[in-house]
Amino acid sequence: MNQSLNHRRPLVSVDLAIFSMLHGDLSVLLVKRRDEPFDPHPGLWTLPGGLIDTNLDKDLEHCAQRRLKEKTGVRAPYVEQVGSWGSASRDPRGWSTTHVYFSLIAEDEASPISGGNADELRWAPLDGSRVRGKLAFDHSDLLKAAVGRLRGKAEYTSVPAFLMPAEFTLGELQRAYEIVLNRTLEKKAFRTRMLATDLLESTPRYQEGPNRPARLFRLTHKRRPFFFTRPFRPR
Repeated sequence: MNQSLNHRRPLVSVDLAIFSMLHGDLSVLLVKRRDEPFDPHPGLWTLPGGLIDTNLDKDLEHCAQRRLKEKTGVRAPYVEQVGSWGSASRDPRGWSTTHVYFSLIAEDEASPISGGNADELRWAPLDGSRVRGKLAFDHSDLLKAAVGRLRGKAEYTSVPAFLMPAEFTLGELQRAYEIVLNRTLEKKAFRTRMLATDLLESTPRYQEGPNRPARLFRLTHKRRPFFFTRPFRPR
């Protein structure tokens, strides 16, 4: 046996902060741990995820996508790694490390299907960078880091557009940005910036409402974000 491998190996997992916009709130998907013997946090809520399966996962992102599909029944158009955490104290069952990703799901696809070792799933609205109640392990810290990465990317990319349904108005897209950034944006500057790129393509359809019908748009690139040359200005 290779002597360099003759030692205890850490638990290695992938955890996911899966975001969607529900009822005007940026929300994150949580799973409830089963009440089982030897579980360190029975009945607590946590980010979805699981251990890497070396027989199934060719790399970390493949594991993230697999776990996402298992937990929600859908594939997210956008998945990004946030970072890695590891220590001898984060899991009482042994030295552990996790690789954290965030993903975005449109509201019309946000109907998760319970699977794997999850008894229950729920969407929890964010209050700043946290949710109400205690999360298992160090997942409150993982969630805070994921929210920070999402908001940072929203300052100069089109990442919030991946929260949108297949077709949407510019007003709905601006509202998505404002919810993610937690501040209002100047309407004219936002529209000018969006329409000056190849990010969106117009459709022949309009959304009816109390005022003038609004043109519907869709994303030109379904998976690749657009990078702007400067951050968005607050109103």
